[in-house]
Amino acid sequence: MDVVLVAGLWLGAAEWGAVADALRRRGHRPVAVDLPGTGPGTGPGAADAALDDQVAAVVATVDAADRPVVVGHSAAATLAWLAADARPEAVRRVVLVGGFPSADGETYADFFPVVDGGMPFPGWEPFEGADAADLDAAARDALAGRTTPVPERVARGVVRLRDPRRHAVPVTVVCPEFTPDDARAWVAAGDVPELAAAHDVTYVDLDSGHWPMVTRPEELAALLDAAATGTAASGTPAGP
Repeated sequence: MDVVLVAGLWLGAAEWGAVADALRRRGHRPVAVDLPGTGPGTGPGAADAALDDQVAAVVATVDAADRPVVVGHSAAATLAWLAADARPEAVRRVVLVGGFPSADGETYADFFPVVDGGMPFPGWEPFEGADAADLDAAARDALAGRTTPVPERVARGVVRLRDPRRHAVPVTVVCPEFTPDDARAWVAAGDVPELAAAHDVTYVDLDSGHWPMVTRPEELAALLDAAATGTAASGTPAGP
């Protein structure tokens, strides 16, 4: 099965390497998306990339695949959901890893200061606690060294959702640094209106920090395989 992988802020497609290898061993065809303006090796003009450019890159990958599962990590949960909005008939399932889709009219990811046209990784202080608990000092240094600033026009881009058929696309929420009960409570409280309107949402637990593709790639791949095939991952509690 085709699995489209979209990394969160500051990171490129290469972060999915270990997860992609594990998915291939399970018989899937993973494709990690190179988002315009993001990731190591970003070329000239990267600061001019806009949110629409990143959405177009994800949608183009969906168009080139065969009814894929689309996986969005962290802020890129919104990119995965925008792909479902653009291609509701083509996306088999959306998997959200440690993130939730923004609503129509909200700003994509204006979380930290913009410097010289980009939003750089802010260091580890904002992520102390559960987010980074499974990253030691060396892993933190390595991950931070692979980050690149998010273009201002991406971070401050406005989310536009147009097709209500997106709500019929099944969703799996992978809960790493928070629990499924936390996620359900946030949805019930009205904090995630897009998931409140979705028809089929499953929550699964993953004992990791915010970057499980780095710290728990095999476990994450098992959950993605289960989401793609409609089976329960061994030892992983799941439920609507």
